[in-house]
Amino acid sequence: MSAYLNGLIALPWWGYVVVTLALTHISIAGITIFLHRAQAHRALDLHPIASHFFRFWLWLTTGAVTREWVSVHRKHHAKCETAEDPHSPVILGIGTVLTHGYELYQAAASEPATCERYGHGTPDDWLERNLYSGRRNLGITLMLLIDLALFGAIGLTLWAVQMLWMPLFAAGIINGAGHYFGYRNFACDDASSNIVPWGILIGGEELHNNHHAYGSSAKLSNRWYEIDIGWGYIRILEFFGLANVKKVAPRVRWGEIKHFCDVELLHSVATHRYDVLTRYARGMKRTYAEELEKLGASLPQGITLRQARAWFGRNLADLKTSERLHLQTLLAQSPRLNTLYQMRQELIALWGRSTASSEQLVRQLQDWCQRAESSGIEALSQFSFRLRRYA
Repeated sequence: MSAYLNGLIALPWWGYVVVTLALTHISIAGITIFLHRAQAHRALDLHPIASHFFRFWLWLTTGAVTREWVSVHRKHHAKCETAEDPHSPVILGIGTVLTHGYELYQAAASEPATCERYGHGTPDDWLERNLYSGRRNLGITLMLLIDLALFGAIGLTLWAVQMLWMPLFAAGIINGAGHYFGYRNFACDDASSNIVPWGILIGGEELHNNHHAYGSSAKLSNRWYEIDIGWGYIRILEFFGLANVKKVAPRVRWGEIKHFCDVELLHSVATHRYDVLTRYARGMKRTYAEELEKLGASLPQGITLRQARAWFGRNLADLKTSERLHLQTLLAQSPRLNTLYQMRQELIALWGRSTASSEQLVRQLQDWCQRAESSGIEALSQFSFRLRRYA
C-alpha cells in the first residue's frame, strides 16, 4: 500500500515542485513555439519530429486541439478589442478575462464559423482526426495515470497543477493582463502590453505588445532588457535542424537626414510604423501636457490630465462616444493640440492609403515633413527631422 501511495519515484517536497515546474514549462514551450508562433502565425517551420512531439505533449497535458486554438487566436488578432474579440478585457472587463479566460476560449472554439474561417493550414492528418482532436480527453486521462504511477497519490496534485496552469497563465494572464497592465514599446491599434518579468512562467508570451506589433515575428523580445525564453528554445531547435525561422521583427536603422523624401524613406516609415507612432507619442508628450494644463479649467469634470493625454494616441473611431465628444471639444479650444492630433492622423494615413501611388505618397510625406517643420511647434519639428532618418 505504501509503495502504491509513493509511486515508482520518491522525491523530497522540493523535488515534486521542480518536476511540476518542468512539466508545465514544457507545455508552455509547446504552446508558444508550436501553437502560437509556428501554427497561428507561420513565423517558423518545425521539423516533423519537433512538431509531432509538441502535438503529442499538448494532447497529454492540455487536451488542446490545434485547429481550435489557432482559430481563436487568429480571430483575436483580426477582431482585437472589438465586440467580436473572443477575450478582450477592454470589452469584457479585466476580472472576467482573468477568472473566466478558459471559458471564453472554449466558447469561441465551439463556434464552427470561427474554425472554418481562421483554422486554415493546421494539421489534418490521421493522428489529428482520430486521436488528438477525436479523443482529446484520452490524452489528459493518460497523463493522470502516468503521474499517479510515477509519483503515487501526490501525482494527482501534479496533474491538477498541469491542468490549471494553461487556463491560468495562457487564457487568463496573457489574454487578460497582456491587454490591461504593463508597458508598451509600440503604439498598436489595440491595448496590448508587455508584462515582464513573467517570462520563465509563460515562455516569452509576456511580451504581448511586441507580438501584436509584429505578429509574424518568431522572436518576441525587442529591447535589450527583454528576455524571450521561447526564442532561446527556437534557436536551439534551429541549431539541431529542427526549426527554420521565417521572419523576425525588423530592427530600426538610422541614416543621414533626407531633405527630400523618397520611396526608400516611405517604405522605411511604413515598415516601422508602430515605432514611428510610439516615438511621436513620446515626443509630443510634454507639449500635450503643457497645452492641457492651459486648458485645465476647461477639462471635462472628472477627467484627469492623464486620461485626456491618452485620447491623443487613439483614433476617434476607437473612443467611446463621451470621450470622442470631449476630445473634439479640447481640439476646438487649442489650435496646437488640434495640429498635433491631425498631423498624427495624416501620418497614419500615409501607410493606410492603398489606392495612392508610391509617387503620390512620397509627395504627401514630403509635404507632411515641411508642414511639421514650419508649424512653430518645436517637438513636432524635431520629430520630422527624426522621421527623415529612418533607413
